[in-house]
Amino acid sequence: MSGRPRHAPRTSVLQVEGNGINVVADEERTGRPRQLFWPWFGANVSVLGLSYGAFALGFGISFVQAVIAGVLGIVFSFLLCGFVALAGKRGSAPTMVLSRAAFGVRGNRLPTAISWLLTVGWETVLTILATMATAAVFQRLGWGGGTPTLIVALVVVAALIVVAGVLGFHLIMRLQTVITVVTAVLTVVYIGLVAGRVDLPTVMALPAGSTQEVVGALVFLMTGFGLGWVNAAADYSRYLPRASSGRGVVGWTTFGSSLAPVLLFAFGLLLAGSSPSLSEAIAADPIGALADALPTWFLVPFVVVAVLGLVGGAVLDIYSSGLALLALGLRIPRYAAALIDGAIMVVGTVYVVFFGGEFLDEFTGFLITLGVPVAAWCGVMLADIALRRRDYAETDLFSPSGRYGDVRPVPIAVVVGCTVLGWGLVTNSAAGWLAWQGYLLGPLGLGGREGAWAGANLGVLIALVVAFVATLVGSRSAIRQQEARTT
Repeated sequence: MSGRPRHAPRTSVLQVEGNGINVVADEERTGRPRQLFWPWFGANVSVLGLSYGAFALGFGISFVQAVIAGVLGIVFSFLLCGFVALAGKRGSAPTMVLSRAAFGVRGNRLPTAISWLLTVGWETVLTILATMATAAVFQRLGWGGGTPTLIVALVVVAALIVVAGVLGFHLIMRLQTVITVVTAVLTVVYIGLVAGRVDLPTVMALPAGSTQEVVGALVFLMTGFGLGWVNAAADYSRYLPRASSGRGVVGWTTFGSSLAPVLLFAFGLLLAGSSPSLSEAIAADPIGALADALPTWFLVPFVVVAVLGLVGGAVLDIYSSGLALLALGLRIPRYAAALIDGAIMVVGTVYVVFFGGEFLDEFTGFLITLGVPVAAWCGVMLADIALRRRDYAETDLFSPSGRYGDVRPVPIAVVVGCTVLGWGLVTNSAAGWLAWQGYLLGPLGLGGREGAWAGANLGVLIALVVAFVATLVGSRSAIRQQEARTT
């Protein structure tokens, strides 16, 4: 044993968390890896997982192909989160601070900026969905409709997310436990109520798609699930004692985050495959469309399950986006950073809900475009974690003159190069502002922007693998030199 106290001083969940991007003090590092189940399950038990069934079938693949792509994409991408979470228990600092060991203290600002964009984008997406779902259900109940209902829904949803983000870790852990239990129970009831709409012969008759279409669905699901969380994966394991089981950290993070999405995705495939009209409706309103099949008496519980599930994910995002903002060098308290991100979230939600267009096209473009540089960063980070044999030197994570250096050009060049390569191998033709992508599909003999590989979005996988291999080979010596230093 390390001599640390078995129990930390009790902290009120309504007390604003004092920790920011600092290393968590020894006396606050408590708990066991199995406690990671609650925040990760609570953040991913959203009924949005059902909608991903329709998204996957939109690639033109069969039910069996979609199941294979879904299980592989979801579990593998969350396994990446589990490996990144190892850095949290080794260094007891937020993910984008620990990333400084790979990129240098100030060189890390590039991936941190990408991380901030991703988390702010995701919290905005989840707020949009929760607002639209609440308004859609209230309108069906006859409790209002149109702009006033949307405004009220936005205010309530945003308040829940921002308050939890401002108060911080202890409230989030307690909140996610509640969200897990309530949402899991109500989701089971929802499935029981709509199960009769599943037409298994129709689902099994869906024609099979090509290999390229299966790969496209796989990559989309990876970016929609685990790759959307890798940049925050160590933010919650950092409160664990460093003597905690590494296997436990990886296992509980992966299990907690992937369990609900796999089950919800599979049932979503059955629902969407049974009704083409439902699949089309989900593209416009992924959560609200799921309420159409419900009896009136369950609509209010459905709002609860939908909003709580989405809020659970958004809360983790706003917490991590605030930490990323601080890691960029903004010298303000953590709660103030969360407030800034909350304001951006509200502005983005207002734009999409009141002035935006088709949801799915923009959502897909957002996921794939940011998915490429995040995958490249993830490849670098995973290789860096694999190469290290010692815990992080805490002081040096904050000192440009320390062992991790100021700017490490090789890892930065790897991320930039893999991003350029990756964007050349993805397409988002439905989102006009991204028509410039896919510029390498023709030169590399993959059929160009209209060819068979255009929708496979290979760039995400290529960025992940190339960045991992390049770092594994190119950074081994530098990491050994870092760990050999004693001061």
